Amino acid sequence: MKPNIVYYEEEALNYLLGKTLLEKYKSAEWVRIENHNNIPELRSNPNCEFARMKQNLVIGIRKTHKYVPNSKTSDFLVPYTSSGCSAMCLYCYLVCNYNKCSYLRLFVNREQMLDKLIKTSNLSSSDLTFEIGSNSDLILENTITGNLEWTIENFGKNGRGYITLPSKFDMVDSLLNLEHKGRTIIRISVNPQEIIKKVELGTSSLENRIKAINSLKEAGYKVGILVAPVVLLENWEVLYRELFNILAEKLSQKVKNEMFFEVIFMTYSYIHRMINTEAFPNAIDLYNKNIMTGRGRGKYCYNSITKEKGEEFLRFEITKRFPKNKIMYIV
Repeated sequence: MKPNIVYYEEEALNYLLGKTLLEKYKSAEWVRIENHNNIPELRSNPNCEFARMKQNLVIGIRKTHKYVPNSKTSDFLVPYTSSGCSAMCLYCYLVCNYNKCSYLRLFVNREQMLDKLIKTSNLSSSDLTFEIGSNSDLILENTITGNLEWTIENFGKNGRGYITLPSKFDMVDSLLNLEHKGRTIIRISVNPQEIIKKVELGTSSLENRIKAINSLKEAGYKVGILVAPVVLLENWEVLYRELFNILAEKLSQKVKNEMFFEVIFMTYSYIHRMINTEAFPNAIDLYNKNIMTGRGRGKYCYNSITKEKGEEFLRFEITKRFPKNKIMYIV
């Protein structure tokens, strides 16, 4: 990434990572801000500026460290070294939280965050699993900061608990020779290539994601496949059947021997519709009033009949090809 503008909290430059980023992006324009959560000149931009804002970086200090209990594939959702993303998936759940300001924010106080992870893990009588990638894509972030490499090795040294993260990216080469001690679980998110191309803008191809998860498993990582979000386009059954055929053919036997599945249906929103209409006027419209219903404030999900049909289809197609691999949940 080569940002045109870097917005930064002045105190962030007192940290080693802040100094490193200053040197790395010294050719960019640096703009001092008071708070990474409130940059007036960006908040006031029209929605059509969404894609351009994604080309900026924001550097600050994470002040919120509250762990949220989770009951899926981790015990806690953990605020970690970044939030937001430079990719532009048309359904991005981060938009629900940050609106058009879902650009990538980097937090330089990684030592503080890792220290809490390790202390929390050591206080537990059993191994806990911490989801550190719920606010960003850490494989993408790692290409800028090296934070994921640093975290994997240092958390692994502790010998307690697990960290886990999802990703839509394939840039994993720097992770393959790390001493992870089997304490990191990486879940690669997949979708049919047509959906990746039309909806998951700026992310890695399906082919490269599959290569990445094969490489990670070969390097000894625990791995999973995250089918998410399931997007019900007009020909969705054909697309997802083809996806599972490709996975059955291309995933290595080592991956198939251990991997698990997670399946998440798309949630869309009024905010997405407004941003996408202005920022990507030629993009596919993900809202379908015939199969979607309201879900909370300004959100849409697939109605119960459609979702039940979808779940039945997906469970059958996955089990048909991967009968020994557990489906952790479908939501």
